[in-house]
Amino acid sequence: MRIGELAARAGTTTRTLRYYEARGLLPARRAGNGYRTYDESDLRLLRQIRTLQDFGFDLEETRPFVECLRAGHPEGDSCPASLAVYRRKLGELDALIGQLTGVRDTVARQLERAELARAELAAEAEVPGGPEPACELGGDPW
Repeated sequence: MRIGELAARAGTTTRTLRYYEARGLLPARRAGNGYRTYDESDLRLLRQIRTLQDFGFDLEETRPFVECLRAGHPEGDSCPASLAVYRRKLGELDALIGQLTGVRDTVARQLERAELARAELAAEAEVPGGPEPACELGGDPW
């Protein structure tokens, strides 16, 4: 098949395919007339790349999976190098989840502090002669 058909079947663009070719992820075979030619194995490579990218893998991280398919394995993740990429990616995700959990905990504490402060101001406003509640940012009182 030609590049336009492969791009359509893979749900991408010919420009993307040429980029993958330049990066060495997609083989560059030429017909006698100079046109690029592809087969079903190339479509499998592209589907593997696209699936991994949808999961957040960068293009270089897809390389071991592509090489595994090119070596004739039925799945791109059945080779040791692919498994190593999975392990590394899980480590990165675990670290990000830890960071996000820390940020979430900080925001939750700030919210709790702000709600307590607001409740205290509201209670003081109920006392005769107490302060009038006002937003610290200006504008109308709550």
